[in-house]
Amino acid sequence: MTETTTTETTGMTGTTTGSSTGATTGGAGGATAGVDWPRVVLDQLDWHWTNQLRPRLAGLTDEEYLWEPTRGAWNVHPRGEGTTEIQGGRGELTIDFAYPEPVPAPVTTIAWRLAHVIVGVLGARVHSHFGGLEADYLTFGYAATADEALAQLDSAYAGWVAGVRSWGVPELAEPCGPAEGPWAEHPRAELVTHINREVIHHGAEIALLRDLFAHRND
Repeated sequence: MTETTTTETTGMTGTTTGSSTGATTGGAGGATAGVDWPRVVLDQLDWHWTNQLRPRLAGLTDEEYLWEPTRGAWNVHPRGEGTTEIQGGRGELTIDFAYPEPVPAPVTTIAWRLAHVIVGVLGARVHSHFGGLEADYLTFGYAATADEALAQLDSAYAGWVAGVRSWGVPELAEPCGPAEGPWAEHPRAELVTHINREVIHHGAEIALLRDLFAHRND
């Protein structure tokens, strides 16, 4: 999509190598011997999801879901009503995006942010790493309602977590593979911690949008 929307594929930097190094070198005699690294790297996200993020999304309304906090905010729209030249999606709804990204980058709605997490952060990885259904920005069936979007989110999250739980220390040390482009040779542990960051920070953005909606001054 754009720099803002593709951080899930371009942000696997050395900031996560501490975790991945531990997964690959925490052998006998090392300071990390006995640490359950697969649990540690995944539980950072799963604890947050279970105790903070997912409960924070409870009760999301359709009005909140589609609310545009600023003029020109990127959103999902009925087909033909999108506001950008490039529109992704099959069926009745499409999503706004552009390449290159406008400067300054547009504000995005809860609907847009949820779609980004569902498709680009989680869904595409479930497909490429665990054989799940294909998820692509241009062909995805975007949700018209908050309940539908949350169901899509829950499904994508469950697929990702189940897949990562199937990886032990040897699998976490293996290269990500060609699905991760320039980061193909980076260990899977870096991918997992990268997805942790993506879901946590986009979830915080969505939570903030809910707060702004609750205190809006129309």
